[in-house]
Amino acid sequence: MAKRIREKAAKNNAERDRRPQATAKYLRISPTKVRIVLDLIRGQSYFDAVAILKSTPKSASELIIKVLESAGANAENNLNMSKEDLYVAECFANEGQTLKRYWYRSHGSADMLMKRTSHITVILDEKKSEEVAPKKVEKPAKAEKSEKVEKAENSKKTAQTQEGGK
Repeated sequence: MAKRIREKAAKNNAERDRRPQATAKYLRISPTKVRIVLDLIRGQSYFDAVAILKSTPKSASELIIKVLESAGANAENNLNMSKEDLYVAECFANEGQTLKRYWYRSHGSADMLMKRTSHITVILDEKKSEEVAPKKVEKPAKAEKSEKVEKAENSKKTAQTQEGGK
């Protein structure tokens, strides 16, 4: 569920010019096949994402590697960023133009073949000092017993001591 949509949109618009990105359009592969691979690299550092894609046996991984390396080259050449500090902030695959072809069948009928295309976009961003070393959150100790439970236990103890004292 998306939260703080307006705040995130305003932040993204402010940072839009400073984030390196690359787009490949009209690639002859279905967007659903591409999204499976994109989910693997979202949020990963640049070099980890490249390593994951090189070891993934999907046909979309080769196309995504080209787009990712193009975005890395854009970061180095245009924005003077180092590849070591980059991570995959956003990546998505949108539907492109669908090529419709006919497959002729028996008895004069035909089926429609949908040859789908996709547009792949990869947006990189620099790691901030907070993102490099996240703070460890300590787990709280066991929660203290509520007052009602403590009162009930105390009343039981007093009842037992009074019975034992008689």
